[in-house]
Amino acid sequence: MRTLVILMALTAAAYGQRHKAVEDVDTEKPEGKLLQPALQENDPAKKAALLEQFAQQFPKFDGTPWVLEQAQAIYVKAGDTDKTIAVGEKLLALDPDDPEAALQNLKASENKKDLAGVKKWAAVTSVNSRKMASAPQPKDAEQVDSWKSEVAYAKQVDQYTDYAIYRAASESRDPKITVELLELLQTHNPQSEYIPKAQSQLFVSYSQAGMNDKALALAEKTLPGDQTNEDMLLLVIDSYSRNKKEPEKVHAYSEKLVELMTTKPAPAGVAEAAWTARKNQVTGLAHYMSGTLYYREAKYPATDKELRAALPLVGFNQDIKAEVLYDLGFVNFKMNKAQDAANFYRDCSALKSQFQATATKNLQEIKAHSPGIK
Repeated sequence: MRTLVILMALTAAAYGQRHKAVEDVDTEKPEGKLLQPALQENDPAKKAALLEQFAQQFPKFDGTPWVLEQAQAIYVKAGDTDKTIAVGEKLLALDPDDPEAALQNLKASENKKDLAGVKKWAAVTSVNSRKMASAPQPKDAEQVDSWKSEVAYAKQVDQYTDYAIYRAASESRDPKITVELLELLQTHNPQSEYIPKAQSQLFVSYSQAGMNDKALALAEKTLPGDQTNEDMLLLVIDSYSRNKKEPEKVHAYSEKLVELMTTKPAPAGVAEAAWTARKNQVTGLAHYMSGTLYYREAKYPATDKELRAALPLVGFNQDIKAEVLYDLGFVNFKMNKAQDAANFYRDCSALKSQFQATATKNLQEIKAHSPGIK
């Protein structure tokens, strides 16, 4: 009786010996007769097929997890994503805590653009890698260095699961899917380094998906610590202004928005002319919303200052421009600046809007009661 001594060298060195090594396999027994040619086969496809056959016939054999590990490695190298996942599932059925098998399934799902697979295997990989990372330090001093390497690698793998979810979200062109994945990331790992990077993207996706309440809530949560997103500032200013909520923040955020757009450079890929138009529009809206709130508060000098700044920048919207002109006419009349009031009313009366008729009437009254008005 001959004995085949099989040295089960592991391919994933970072995890040390993942599965139990098997030695002294009797080649005259059924398992030995099948395992020997599998190990000696040089053709990767044939080798993987034989290894799978062995695992199917001898699922309870001590070395079967290692056998499946070798088969999965072959499929990974060959880029066969379906086989990688299928074998990985078989391996995890035998060793549910295996982090490397789950990781390879996650990567295969990424390559397939399989979002359901990414979500599933990111969760399994994270759980398994965290178990590995929390393993107690061995008492044997000779094993400490290996343990440290395994723990460090396990933490890297766990971090990769965050990246996989973030990447899938970034590559999605469906805002609802992007929202789903980025919200998943927040529950998957609330401390993930990718969450701060994803806030603007999540905000945009909420807006595109029509989830306006969530977009507003995210902006409200973000702005106290980060006021670098003009769209978040605009949304909160507009919401608070329309709902007569927190007027101090409306003015403060409007001032911050003007300051931001004065210094913010054009984003990558945006033409300078387009960015200038964008800056002017946003700056004009900031002055307009702050000015109209001052108008409601009957703070006329502040209204005059903000709306004069808004006027040359709001021509993109004739209704807003007409409102600005009308309000400027009113506050200048209140501040005894009859000529300025007349000028603003005259310009307003030239525009078709809900203010046209009243502006025309007010202009006539100013002329009638203030001799010398042009």
